[in-house]
Amino acid sequence: MRKTVAIIGGGITGMEAAIQINKLGHTVHVFEKDEKLGGHVAQWDHVFPNQRKAREIINELTCQISEEINIHLSSFVEKISQIDDSFVIKSDNNELKADAIVLASGFELFSASKKEEYGYGIFENVITSVDLERMFVEKGHPFMRNGEIPQRIAFIHCVGSRDEKVKRTYCSKVCCITAVKQAIEVKESIPEASVYNLYMDLRMFGPGYEDMYQKAQQKGITFIRGRLSEASEVENNRILIKTEDTLSSRPIKMTVDLIVLMIGISPSLANNQILSDLKLEPNKDGFAEIADDHLSPTHSKVKGVFIAGACTGPCSITDAINASRSASVEVHHYLNQV
Repeated sequence: MRKTVAIIGGGITGMEAAIQINKLGHTVHVFEKDEKLGGHVAQWDHVFPNQRKAREIINELTCQISEEINIHLSSFVEKISQIDDSFVIKSDNNELKADAIVLASGFELFSASKKEEYGYGIFENVITSVDLERMFVEKGHPFMRNGEIPQRIAFIHCVGSRDEKVKRTYCSKVCCITAVKQAIEVKESIPEASVYNLYMDLRMFGPGYEDMYQKAQQKGITFIRGRLSEASEVENNRILIKTEDTLSSRPIKMTVDLIVLMIGISPSLANNQILSDLKLEPNKDGFAEIADDHLSPTHSKVKGVFIAGACTGPCSITDAINASRSASVEVHHYLNQV
């Protein structure tokens, strides 16, 4: 007997979960608040660790979504109610009854304007890692507000991560490797440019990450262990930055054409209502809390509700895909028992 599963979120986690749960013989409904599938990955040009085109990943998943899967785009989940062992999802004045839910509602990007001392939204040539990615999509290289090609570019790590002042004490996990990836791409697109990475710690923990770091060094990218303390605009809208090389205890001043802020992963505010409806609590960092960090990483503390991807905390594309496949198997086992 086919059961019905509602997946909240149509990013890569929700897409993969829909594909796998459909293959296991269940009816699937995907609710995505945006007008297209793919989530944050759809905004990216290339991804680490192999600089693969992000669009390839979206396209491969899209090709596997069968006509049996019900996709609800531009669909905001207004309310979820639980009745016995079933759930009623209200969206756009329509209601759907589901036997299980997979919460794959993702994350928000940290708002760089909260770090006023970095000048985002104030100085013309201070951008975020997402802004830079759009530049790669648009022109294949970074550019300044006046259209000129920057010759000195500084990447600032941990913007909205490991920072008690903005209540983001955790590591966002993907920022270091994204900074290395983007620095390489900048150097490849503008070989004569001077590229600097200002970091707290370099966390190259994933497969292929250390190789990318070594590649960046071989290309002449400079890594400075120090956190940006101050940024100010000078002549021709260039940016004067002040920091300290904490390895040598030496203060540093430099002027650059472009600053790229590596913004972190934040809990999605849209998840708060869903968690409340499902009688779930956020964890200490504000993400959806899982049942057990080791043994039940895709279970929630509510029967019939499963969680996967970045709504549980920062994760990579590989992490998200693995979590969605794990959640799909757990959903199938659950539905065979109820």
